[in-house]
Amino acid sequence: MDDPKTLTITRVRDQARDIRSFDLMPEKAGDSHGVTFIPGQVGVLQVGDQPPAYFAFAGAPEDRELEILVKRTIGASVALFDMKEGDRIELIDVAGHGFDLEPLRQRDLVFVAMGTGVAPLRSVLRHVLQRKEDFGKLVVLYGARTPDDFCYRDETEGWEEAGVELRQVVSRPGEHEWSGPTGYVQSLLDHVLHDLKSPVALVCGSREMIAQTRDRLQQMGFPAEAILTNY
Repeated sequence: MDDPKTLTITRVRDQARDIRSFDLMPEKAGDSHGVTFIPGQVGVLQVGDQPPAYFAFAGAPEDRELEILVKRTIGASVALFDMKEGDRIELIDVAGHGFDLEPLRQRDLVFVAMGTGVAPLRSVLRHVLQRKEDFGKLVVLYGARTPDDFCYRDETEGWEEAGVELRQVVSRPGEHEWSGPTGYVQSLLDHVLHDLKSPVALVCGSREMIAQTRDRLQQMGFPAEAILTNY
């Protein structure tokens, strides 16, 4: 990216416990945000006097506004989490290689996400759903600690109506009402891969989760080049 861009927060939504989504628009933008990025890439943001921090774009490149997910943890995420509509931050760079979708045409796509790792995969999914005929089956495997930790719960029904196979798993159901599977997201792989032809896995989450998912996929016969991460 050539120059930093000042972004104005245009909408804030609670998504899960200590997680909010932020819609952002560059100053003097026209009908769209005008930022060039590949689905799955990450925005490097300057929030006040905090060190620059990395937040994956959660929207598709062709969406009108930029969108990110913010989990309140440390540093910039704490400062950003409490910001309101009209507040401003700086986009200083776009990082990561994202997911190059052109070589994946006509392949089945398996999205494997944990927690806020759903953000970059949502970017890909929103992009792919606008050109669904170019791809095979779309499967989303999404894990969270509790049912309250799932993001974009208002969208998942729409994903399924669009033909996406969505499977969710909770690792710590506790006293929550949850009738779905329990465990880690990697455990869902056994239930879907036998129905797919030439699948590609797009994996986002913690480093530990990515390593465990890669190991599980390779044990199941996935070639290394069919296991993709965004960064």
